[in-house]
Amino acid sequence: MTAFDDLLLALTWAAVAVLAVAGALSASRKQLDPVGFMLVACLCAFGGGTVRDVILNQPVFWLNVPGMVGLAAGLALLVFFTAHLVERRFVVLLWADAVGLGLFAVLGAEVAQRAGATPWVAVLMGTITATAGGMLRDIICAEMPLILRREIYATAAALGAAVFVVLQGAGAGRTVAVSIGILVGFGARAAAILTGWSLPTYRARPGRDYPDQR
Repeated sequence: MTAFDDLLLALTWAAVAVLAVAGALSASRKQLDPVGFMLVACLCAFGGGTVRDVILNQPVFWLNVPGMVGLAAGLALLVFFTAHLVERRFVVLLWADAVGLGLFAVLGAEVAQRAGATPWVAVLMGTITATAGGMLRDIICAEMPLILRREIYATAAALGAAVFVVLQGAGAGRTVAVSIGILVGFGARAAAILTGWSLPTYRARPGRDYPDQR
């Protein structure tokens, strides 16, 4: 393994950690018990990668790395005992989720490419890796999923994954492609959080009157 491979492995662990914390913070908002904290944290951290690996017919990445599960569970328990010390937990959740989104969007796209996926499938798998875990977390916690809110969320993940795939295809080199892809994905999500950017939503229009059917 190269030094950059070691860095990517460390980033994968970091992404698992921040998404586990995001999941546990959601559990704290719903006042769940320790088991609930661990369940939601693991869903958030591993849900997207699991869906990706199942679709690609690949070994599920965390099954061979039990330490990652231990990390997610341990952080969940830590948050269970310390969440009350964190003010504005939803803001912390948003930023933790943004970090995980940027990292997993690119790492998920690279896993798909290594599995032989075409460029557009790699972008799709990167987007799923980055967002499916958060969607499962919000569903379990009876929240409107971030992916369905008026926020640049899935778009940011897709953008980061797409930049990575395009740079890879252009021969920019793996280090450059991964680094810029992560920064673009995180940067787009961070800008949306800070500025409130969102895509336009559907606006209801007055209904039409139809003559009675005879």
